[in-house]
Amino acid sequence: MLTDATKDAIRAAYARLKDGLPGFRPRAAQGRMIAEVAKALAQEGGAAVIEAPTGTGKSMAYLIAGMEVARAQKKKLLIATATVALQEQLVERDIPLYLRLDGRTAKVALAKGMGRYLCLRNLRLAAASAGEPAQLGLAGLDADLALWSKPPQERDRQALSRLSSAFDRNEWNGDIDNAPVPVSDLLRPMITTSSGGCTGRRCVHFSICPLFAARRAVGEADIVVANQDLVLADLTMPNGQESYGGVILPKPEETLYVFDEGHHVPGKAIDRGASEVYMNAGVRQLSRLGRQVHAAYSLTDKESLGKLALDAGDAKLQELSDALETLERSIRLSWLPDPAETEPVYRGSLGRLPEDWVEQARGLYLLAAEVQRWLAAVRRAVVEMTDGGPTQDALSRELGIALERIGRQADTWRAWATDDADNAPPLARWVSLSADQQLVCHASAVSAAGLLQHVLWGNASAVVMTSATLSAGGNFRGFADAVGLPDEALTLSLPSPFDLAAQARLEVPAMRSLPEAREEHAQEICDWLATHLDWNAGNLVLFTSRAKLDRVLQKLPIEHVRKVRAQGSLGKSQLVAEHVADVERGKGSTLFGLASFGEGLDLPGKLCETVVITQLPFAVPTDPVGATYAEWLESRGRNPFLEVSVPEATRLLIQYCGRLIRSEHDHGRIVLLDRRVVTKRYGSGMLKALPPFQRVIERVA
Repeated sequence: MLTDATKDAIRAAYARLKDGLPGFRPRAAQGRMIAEVAKALAQEGGAAVIEAPTGTGKSMAYLIAGMEVARAQKKKLLIATATVALQEQLVERDIPLYLRLDGRTAKVALAKGMGRYLCLRNLRLAAASAGEPAQLGLAGLDADLALWSKPPQERDRQALSRLSSAFDRNEWNGDIDNAPVPVSDLLRPMITTSSGGCTGRRCVHFSICPLFAARRAVGEADIVVANQDLVLADLTMPNGQESYGGVILPKPEETLYVFDEGHHVPGKAIDRGASEVYMNAGVRQLSRLGRQVHAAYSLTDKESLGKLALDAGDAKLQELSDALETLERSIRLSWLPDPAETEPVYRGSLGRLPEDWVEQARGLYLLAAEVQRWLAAVRRAVVEMTDGGPTQDALSRELGIALERIGRQADTWRAWATDDADNAPPLARWVSLSADQQLVCHASAVSAAGLLQHVLWGNASAVVMTSATLSAGGNFRGFADAVGLPDEALTLSLPSPFDLAAQARLEVPAMRSLPEAREEHAQEICDWLATHLDWNAGNLVLFTSRAKLDRVLQKLPIEHVRKVRAQGSLGKSQLVAEHVADVERGKGSTLFGLASFGEGLDLPGKLCETVVITQLPFAVPTDPVGATYAEWLESRGRNPFLEVSVPEATRLLIQYCGRLIRSEHDHGRIVLLDRRVVTKRYGSGMLKALPPFQRVIERVA
C-alpha cells in the first residue's frame, strides 16, 4: 500500500522537479499520472493502464512515482520500451535529469538482448578462420563448422582486427551498437551469439564477457531500461522454480514494471509465441547436423551420448528428416497454391488443419522432442570437455544453434498437434510458400491475453502500461482484451495539456470517391495535394499501402515531386534530417510515409504544419493471425470488425493525428482524405474519439 511517508517523498520529488527545471509549467494531467502510477505500483499485484497524450510529461511522471515506491519497497524499477530511440532518451536524458534534480544517486542499467553484445569466442573463431579458413581440423568437417560461407573480404578482416584490438585495449565494452567500426550484416551474426550458442560459465572468456558484464550491471541496478522484446523473453523463460522470469532480468516478484509505448505489447507478446519451420531448410540442416554430431562423438571419444550410440542417433535424425519430407509431400498433394498470388497461404479455418497433417505433426513432435533431448546431451558433453581447442568452440556454437532450431520445430509441431482449449481463441495454423518455393509451416497464438495473464499480471509485483494511444476515444475494452488486463486494474485516459481546439483544425474535404475505388481515389489525392497543400511548408502525408503511395507519386506534377521525400528512398533518419534542413532553409519539404511514419516522428513547429491522412488505417484482413481471431469472434456471435478493426484503426488514427501538435506553440491542420468517417455508421464514433480539434467537414456538392 502507498504509505504517508512514500506520498510525502513523491510530493518532495515533484517539488524538486518544479523548482529545478527552468520554464517548468505544472500540468494537471502529469500530477494525476504521478498519483495513479504510485497507487498502482505500491499495491502488490497492482495494475494500471494510463493513456497520456503528447506533452503530459509521462516519463518524468513514472520516474518520480516509480522510484519513490521502489525505494520504499526495496524493489527494482524496470522500464520497458518498444523503440531504441526512447531507450536512448531515457538513459541519456530523462533519467540523468531526474536524478540530478532529485539530488540522490541510483544505479542505472540499459539491458539489451544477447545479439547486441560481442561474443569473444565467436570473434576469435571468425578472426582465426578469416586468416585460415581450414584451420579448424577434423578433416572433411570444415564446411560444417566454419563461420564463413564464402572467403572474407579485406574490409571484413580489418573490421575484425580493429574490433579485437579495441576490446583488448579496453577502448570498447563490446556493445555492438557502440562498436568502433561499422559491423556489417554479414559480420554481426558471426561475432554475436544466441542463448543456444552460448556456453555461459563454461566459456573460457566468461570472466570478461561483455554480455555477462552487462548482466551483472543489471543485477546491481536500481533502474533497468530494456526493450519490450527482452522483457517478454525473460518473463516467458522457466526459472527452475515452477515459475517464470528473473533469468535475464530481476525477479518479477521483486520488480515494478512500467511498459512505455504500451500499445506495442500485445503484438510483441503474440510474436513471442510464434514458431515456424522451413521444410527444405529443415532437411538440409538435419543432414549437416548429422556430420556435426559425428564430430562430437569423435572429439569426446564417447561411444554413447544421451543414452544413444552414434548409429542410433543417426537413425533418429534420419527418421525426423524422413518425416519432414513425408509431411511436405502430403501438403503439396493437398494444397495447390494459386499461381496468381504473390505470397500464397493455406490457413486452417479456426486453426483446424487436415487430419492427416495433424497426425503427422504428432509424430514429428515426438521425434523432434527426442532429438532435442539427445542433442542437448551431445552438446553438454562437448561443452564440458577440458581442452578441445577451436574445434570444441566451433562445435559448441553450431550444436547450440541446431538445438534452438530443433526446439522451434518441436514448438511448431506441438502447436499443430495439440487441441485448442475450450472457450479460448484457437491457435492460428497455416502454411505459406516462400519466394524460393519452399513450404513454411507456421503456428501462432492469436491473442496475447492468456500468455500475459500467466507470466505478467499474475507474476509481477506491479505493472503500469502507458502510451499516448491505448484506447478508442476513452474506451479501453479492445486493449484490455488484447493484454488480458485484470478486471480490477485501473484504466485512465488523461486530457491533452494543449489547447487543441485553438491550435489545430481537422478537415475532411469533399472527396467524390472512397478508397475502394483505388485509381479514382489515388487521382483525387493527387489533385488535392497539387491544389491545396502548401508546398513551401513542412508537411507529412501518410499512406496505408506502398502501392497507393507510389501511384500518387507517379501522378503528381514534377515540380511537386521534387519536394517529396518518400519513405524507402533513403533511411528514415536521413530522410527526416534532409526534410528538417530544407524546411529550416525555407525551401519547403513534404514527407510521404507509411505506418511507421505515423508513430514516434517528432516534427515540432514549422517542420510539420499539415498532416494529410490519405485513408483510414484499417489492417489488411488477410493476415492469418488476425483472420483466425476474427473467425473465432464470429463463431461466438461477435463482430470482429466493430470489436477489433474499428478500435484499432481509431487508435492508429489518433496516433497519426499526434504527429501535428508537439508543444503549446504548434499550430496546423490535419486533413483526412477518406469520406468514410462521414458516410459510414462507424465513422461518427471514430470522429468523436479524435482529439477536440476544430472541425471543418465539407459537403459534397
